[in-house]
Amino acid sequence: MSNPLRPRRFDLIAFDWDGTLADSTQAIALSIQAACVDMGCPAPSLDAARHVIGLGLREAMAYLVPGLPTSDYEQMIQRYRAHWLPRDPQVALFPGSVAMLAQLAERGHMLAIATGKSSAGL
Repeated sequence: MSNPLRPRRFDLIAFDWDGTLADSTQAIALSIQAACVDMGCPAPSLDAARHVIGLGLREAMAYLVPGLPTSDYEQMIQRYRAHWLPRDPQVALFPGSVAMLAQLAERGHMLAIATGKSSAGL
């Protein structure tokens, strides 16, 4: 139901997931570091690992570990996922996100997620 005092300007509102609705930055960065160590590569700093969030996993790993043979990126991505999946259930939405989404839905907005994550990851 739309608020007559404040007209609805947009029908559809799309949100990014990681770092916008979900407070997942630390878990992603730690998973990247762990995957690097598993592959025998130096772990990037947390800042460097955070910097690549939003890129696809292959692009992120290529940026962080440019010397890794391209044939090893898929294994590194699998190691990342092995570290990410146990952390995923502990990732919380930012405070106020649920209430904000509920208010937007109540006003009649269609809501969507726009993310580089796979369907399984999301």
